[in-house]
Amino acid sequence: MLCGQRLVRSLCPARNQYSSHVKKHIRHAATTTTGKKEGTIADAFASLSGQAFAPLEPRFADIKRKLIRGNEEAVTASWRRLLTKLQVETKLISDLGSRVIPGIDFSEIDQRNEVFNQEYRKRGVAVVRNVIPRDEAVALKEELRQYIKANPQTKAFPEDNPQVYELYWSPTQVKARSHPNLLEAQRFLLSYWHSKDPNALVTKEPILYADRLRMRLPGDAKFALGPHIDGGGPERWEPAGYGKAHTYDSIFQGQWEEYDPWESSTRLEVESDLYQGGGACSAFRMAQGWLSLSRTGPFEGTLLVNPLLQLATAYLLLRPFFTPKSSPAHLAETSVDSLAYDRFLNHDNWVMESPMSSWVHGASPGRGQELSSELHPHLLLDKTMIHVPTVSPGDYVAWNCDTIHAVDKVHAGKSDSSVLYIPACPLTVRNAEYLVRQRETFLQGTPSPDFPGGVGESQHKGRMLVEDAAAVSNQNGMRAFGLERWDSEREGLTPGERETMRKANEILGFV
Repeated sequence: MLCGQRLVRSLCPARNQYSSHVKKHIRHAATTTTGKKEGTIADAFASLSGQAFAPLEPRFADIKRKLIRGNEEAVTASWRRLLTKLQVETKLISDLGSRVIPGIDFSEIDQRNEVFNQEYRKRGVAVVRNVIPRDEAVALKEELRQYIKANPQTKAFPEDNPQVYELYWSPTQVKARSHPNLLEAQRFLLSYWHSKDPNALVTKEPILYADRLRMRLPGDAKFALGPHIDGGGPERWEPAGYGKAHTYDSIFQGQWEEYDPWESSTRLEVESDLYQGGGACSAFRMAQGWLSLSRTGPFEGTLLVNPLLQLATAYLLLRPFFTPKSSPAHLAETSVDSLAYDRFLNHDNWVMESPMSSWVHGASPGRGQELSSELHPHLLLDKTMIHVPTVSPGDYVAWNCDTIHAVDKVHAGKSDSSVLYIPACPLTVRNAEYLVRQRETFLQGTPSPDFPGGVGESQHKGRMLVEDAAAVSNQNGMRAFGLERWDSEREGLTPGERETMRKANEILGFV
């Protein structure tokens, strides 16, 4: 239950009236928290925690056999077509680099831009510029610095030279997530998703998802997070994970060309956190994203992405089923003879495993899915992981939830590379359930449910409370926060959207 003492702080009558309104309407919402152990971002990834990749438990061999049973020939033919296509597309990305990443100004998102539309759907990543005015974004960063200075007990990674902070409820983060411009930009990006089921319980309305922040300093080489995908690891192959929603069925049936990375109805029942990992995602994040608080360019501690959305997803999922007949010596070294490497990559050198092993390359229970040149050679990650273009304070970068991404190994710039991680999450029934749990952590000042637990900011000076959120958010922001009723009766909603909002109001306790 929501505790009234957590909702009320003596600021002004209007704010206390709002808190009383909130207490009255959400008193009966279920609020089960996750109870994850305390930690940092290092716990979310094997590479940051020093864990080596190895075969998973033996049951995964059986999972793999069952996934393609009866379709072995089709999957093999599909794999060969995929490798042929990758030869062409990886060269294109290597040649074009950052130029393949589409961008659009916030002032233009209401206009139909077919070039942007086509490129965003194909590449899975985009930059929306000037979402928040530059001066406002710079002021938010300074406010953030003051919050960190006032709370030196804040956990961060690495401990000796913090770059990624375990902060979720700072004034800066709450203001940015609920900013009307950011919510509008997210609504725009969510509109690229569609559903083959007209009654699917999903909307284009964004909710607020509390994530961390990064303030990476020049010279840092410890936050060297390599190519990875959020939203689970082994779950992508498990029947109780993504298999529950049949998300990748076409790929496992040998028809990767039919896989649509923008189809939402096959994501709604996904279980992406089967292992309660510290950083595994249980909410449906259609797009990962961050808001820049700095001017940052390539090699300055910024983001790299792999813009081969459909192809890379198909390759990642099929890779565990195939093995090379022969490999060149010292495969991990850059001095491998190019001709020998080409022969190694040729589809004639690759066959389906027999017997099937329990290897699921780069997957670790409870951690994010990671990729590498050694485990995923055909992606040519050293050439196809490209930097996002230079960004300025107030720019928003977003990428499809299946997009491979990484950060610069070394921050070679001269100033900080600071971002607020703010993914674009739609209102769905499952995300409404997540909002209930997240709302409780907000009231307690503890980390958001998907992240390592502990006392968090419960004792931090200046953290945001309900009345503070109400003071800086409009009605849409408070709805996205789970602190106000969704308008399920407004005109223009589809039956599925209307029903989603109605169910969300029940789940959130607005009855």
